[in-house]
Amino acid sequence: MKLTRKLVLAKAKASDLESVKKLNCWGCNLTDISIFSQMPNIEVLTLSVNNITSLSPLAGCLSLSELYLRRNMIPSLSELRCLCPLTRLRVLWLAENPCCGSDPSKYRLTVLRCLPRLHKLDNQVVTEDEVALALMEGEEVSTPPGSIQNQLSNNGPTDAETENDALSYNMEETNKIREELGMKPLSREKFSSLSSPTLERQTMRKTHILDAVLLLLRDLDEDELHIVHTAAQNRLHTFTLDSGDGQRPSAQRTTDIQH
Repeated sequence: MKLTRKLVLAKAKASDLESVKKLNCWGCNLTDISIFSQMPNIEVLTLSVNNITSLSPLAGCLSLSELYLRRNMIPSLSELRCLCPLTRLRVLWLAENPCCGSDPSKYRLTVLRCLPRLHKLDNQVVTEDEVALALMEGEEVSTPPGSIQNQLSNNGPTDAETENDALSYNMEETNKIREELGMKPLSREKFSSLSSPTLERQTMRKTHILDAVLLLLRDLDEDELHIVHTAAQNRLHTFTLDSGDGQRPSAQRTTDIQH
């Protein structure tokens, strides 16, 4: 069954698609949700108990904060790549889909690596420790062929523009955390230029690890922070020896970390 404009407006009691912010389509036997390419302002969406197989129509719903997809027919976690541009997404319920597999721990870490901003997954609160572990040990999901590119080209932004937005968001979030900890902000040059997919993946992984480390620092007491400080000094000293004369003195870089 295709979700139509008429059905959406009737359920939402709205006069136009752009004004719809909440929609409940639980158990409507839906297979086609392409209508969401015309609904950029949707914020809370319930699509549980349907027959949905692709999430690509949701790639342009940049205001989406809660998404309920329990008991559908989503075949692969690669579909989550369609949700990566949704930087406001905080709640996702994906359980009881074929993509969840038989290993709950592996599934959860993979989802959180792909969508580390989630606050709740499958009705369970996401902890900072989980995110840190997922960013380091979760599996990287591939992009469904053409899904994000086709959807975003229809909505306006290109892949490169969306990736730049996501990159800026990561940089903004990282620098916000660094500011709270009294550290200097990172410049955009520290992040990937997006010219190389391999470089992008490596840089984004380092960014995720940095985010996780900075978040975990908040939970450390004074003694534990001293341990981290000593380890950082030793690491910086080693880096100086390995890098040669082209780097700043170890003491100066250590001072940067302290401030």
